Formats: sequence, C-alpha cells, structure tokens
Amino acid sequence: MKRFILLFFIIIFQIIFTQPCFAIKIGLVDAASRAVIGSSVNAAVIDGNSNRTIFTLAGMVPYELRAYRHNIAIKVNGSYYDLKTNFISIKTYNSGFLSVKNKWYRGHFIVYNRNGYLTVINKINLEDYIKGVVPSEMPSGWSYEAHKAQAIAARSYALANLGKRASHGYDLKDTPEDQAYGGASAEKRNTNRAVEDTREIVLIYDSKIIPAYYSASAGGQTTTSGKVWTHNLPYLQSVPSFDDKIKKSGHGVGMSQHGANNLAKQGYNAYQILQYFYRGVQFARINPNFYK
Repeated sequence: MKRFILLFFIIIFQIIFTQPCFAIKIGLVDAASRAVIGSSVNAAVIDGNSNRTIFTLAGMVPYELRAYRHNIAIKVNGSYYDLKTNFISIKTYNSGFLSVKNKWYRGHFIVYNRNGYLTVINKINLEDYIKGVVPSEMPSGWSYEAHKAQAIAARSYALANLGKRASHGYDLKDTPEDQAYGGASAEKRNTNRAVEDTREIVLIYDSKIIPAYYSASAGGQTTTSGKVWTHNLPYLQSVPSFDDKIKKSGHGVGMSQHGANNLAKQGYNAYQILQYFYRGVQFARINPNFYK
C-alpha cells in the first residue's frame, strides 16, 4: 500500500528556469582575528579594490593572514607584511585547490577585514558547491538515489536562499545552520556522480524554486513548517517519514534523509522520493548561464 501511495504522486515536468544568477559565495570563516590559508599550486593574491596582483602564494606552503588595523597582513618567513588593502581575492594560477580550516576547496577565496576581523569566503560554481554539500550532509555509503535526491534538495535550498547572509558578505554559511559544506576535501566519487547526474535540476512550486528544507530524521512523521517557523508552506505537509526506528534529529520539516535512504533501498528513485516529501512540486532545469 505504501508503494502505491508514493507512485501516485510521480508527475515530472522539465522546464527551463531563466532567472539570471551568479556563482555562489559561501562563508568559511567569519569574525576571526586570523586565518591560515594555502594553495596546492602557486596562487595570486589580488587587491580587490585595484584588481592588482600584490603577492604570490607558493604551492603547499601555509600562510597566516591577520586583521591589521583596517587592512589585511600576511605572515611570510616569520614576519607580518601589511598588504595595504582591506579586501583581497586569492586565485590559483593553474588548476588547483585552496585551503583554510585544514580543508581543500575549489573556486577562489575572497578575504575581507570587516571591522577589525577577517571573513574568508569561497566563491564557487554552484555544482562544485553541491559536490561538497552532498557527502557532508548525507553519508557517502548510502543509496545512490538518496544522494541524487539530496543533491536536488541542496541545490534548490541554495538557490532559494541566495543572499541570505548578505550582511556578512556571502550567501550561505558552511555549517548545518544553512548546509554543511566540506569543500573538495569532502567529495566522493559516487556523490559527485549523483550531482553530475542531476546537474541544474531544482524543485519548483508555483514557478519558483523552493527552499527544500530537510533534516536527518523526523521520527516517523514530518512536521509542517508552521509548527517550526511562522508560516505553513503548501509543499511542506506532514507525511509519514519512513524513519520510524530512528530518533528524530533536526527540525523534521521536508525530506527526512534517513527516510529518503530507506525509500531508495526499497527501489524508489530520487524524483519519486522528492515528490513524496515535497508535495505538489515540479522539477525544473535552471538556466546554464548561471555557470558563466
């Protein structure tokens, strides 16, 4: 009976979503007095105000950045040097990765001195961001269709929340407060494939990308958004979460990650899983110009 109920809701529509967008900005470090950064290959440190290269990082060498008055200082051979700017970007000269917090990241870094404290931001292509989210939010050993469902939900959440942290200079945090994001260090071959196989696909309701909330488990029944936040959203209804034997973990709104994995193990695909947890939604493919 449960299988029939799920299949009843499977109606998939492919459309093109045309809202102009840009690469996403993820806050990695905020309000810190210092940050240790590095690069796997040589990288340029660029003054964000003048767009002039002011220093070159050697590959596989750690460098400490500090807030110095209104500027940013870098430690080289035991001494600090004032970069004479409050805003830098760091880009690799060749294909490579940047590091902070003992993790590797794709894309490039933006660093600000904001009121005497450093903010380190990863500006990155959306799909590369999602590659770092899926294995951070869901165990890489889980079912492939659950990983695909997670990729679509995470992509939808990210796009629906662009600018959420604009007052801090970025879109989203790298923590579960928004979405857990471990950068390239978290990536796995199978979860990367799930991202690639769902590339550009998002969930929409009433022609708008939805913030596809999810949590680890709902304890047997998902919760309507109005019981957790201020408004009930029509696509976030209370449904059996297929995780009865697992203690509730998280807000319980939207997709249960354990429930998604259990359904995937029963043979349901990512699209069936998503249309079960998010009622009345359709699937859209975003404008590829997002990636330019």
